[in-house]
Amino acid sequence: MKIVVIGTGYVGLVTGTCFAESGNDVTCVDINADKIERLNQGEIPIYEPGLTELVKRNSAAGRLKFTTDVAECVPGARCVFLAVGTPMDEDGSADLSGIWAACDSVAPHLEEDAIIICKSTVPVGTNRKVYERLKKSLNREVHVASNPEFLKEGCAIDDFTKPDRVVVGVMTAEAAETLEELYKPFLRTEHPFLVMGLESAEMTKYVANCMLATKISFINEMANLCEVVGADVNEVRKGIGHDQRIGFQFLFPGVGYGGSCFPKDVRALMATASEHQVSSQLLQSVDNVNKSQKCVLFEKIQRFFGSELKGKTIAIWGLAFKPRTDDIREAPALTLIDQLLEAGASIRAHDPVAMDNVKSVYGDKITYCKHQYETVEGADVLAICTEWNEYRTPDFNFMKQQLKSQAIFDGRNLYDPQKMFARGFYYSGIGLKQPKSTEA
Repeated sequence: MKIVVIGTGYVGLVTGTCFAESGNDVTCVDINADKIERLNQGEIPIYEPGLTELVKRNSAAGRLKFTTDVAECVPGARCVFLAVGTPMDEDGSADLSGIWAACDSVAPHLEEDAIIICKSTVPVGTNRKVYERLKKSLNREVHVASNPEFLKEGCAIDDFTKPDRVVVGVMTAEAAETLEELYKPFLRTEHPFLVMGLESAEMTKYVANCMLATKISFINEMANLCEVVGADVNEVRKGIGHDQRIGFQFLFPGVGYGGSCFPKDVRALMATASEHQVSSQLLQSVDNVNKSQKCVLFEKIQRFFGSELKGKTIAIWGLAFKPRTDDIREAPALTLIDQLLEAGASIRAHDPVAMDNVKSVYGDKITYCKHQYETVEGADVLAICTEWNEYRTPDFNFMKQQLKSQAIFDGRNLYDPQKMFARGFYYSGIGLKQPKSTEA
């Protein structure tokens, strides 16, 4: 099948590459000529495990191409995916200017049987507006579909090629049949292909992400309560997770969620609710809890030093919002860095892949260390913001020798408090019960 993907960001690049891997003829389009040139040279603009190899293999086979020329590739295409960014406006709503620009650019070149499929996360009702815009522009009927993505950064290839479900919102049976044929190679394990209306598909994306964000904020709030009443959130998590109605997924306490999806989608759904005069108290609380949770590590460090942080050196492990990605959008580490800098502290930071992105934000305001152990040399304390695997079993003896205060503030609960106390550390996690001899 001939496919065109408009947009070579995270979703567009993964979508186009995976469709090419299943034998389709795919062209990815972007208005950024420099990005297209880099892609044609085999340079991948994002970090995603396995993606580089897939892009190179399918490009070499001629199934995957990159261009800035819409007029060259859209004619003859059966499916045209819109995978452009929908960033958050100041009021929390989604900026749809990229969607409208993409619609207008492809409209003159669409075949009569072409299907326009929106992969971008858009407010409810957007696909209906896409249909009306294209119908007016072309003065004929068009096929429009919604196909929300459920990709986790760091696991996107597996999520796309082995989905737990595929959701499509359609207006015609023909569009549904074509998309089912397109996704059939990825649904061989009997996972469902769910067909619904346009608005239901759009809503499904938001509701899924908002539900997951709610679970994270809930367990974080409970972790904070556990810590002050003497309970251990890890024990509580096990106690509730074995309840099949609750489960364990997204019940790991930490320093809040980040990335491009959860914060944006929670606020976008709140904006949609407000637009329709519907209360969104729960979503507002989820957002507020998450904002507060990003401040927890700073507050712990500040209390440890008696509120005086000026002149202190803080080592930070982990800058990306989650492991296996270089994405720092809404990353809790950035909130910590901002607060520490404002308090007059110095920062020595490490991340396996995200340091260049952080450097583009902070420049020489912080020190970037090539190795995780460089961060603790001369530092007063260590703060952990991202649960990269290489941080899970470090050389504690070396760290104890280097850290002036021999204290670790762990925003991801990587270590056992009792064992850390036995090693001679002051150790503070999220919602963990401290050994009695370390309690105030």
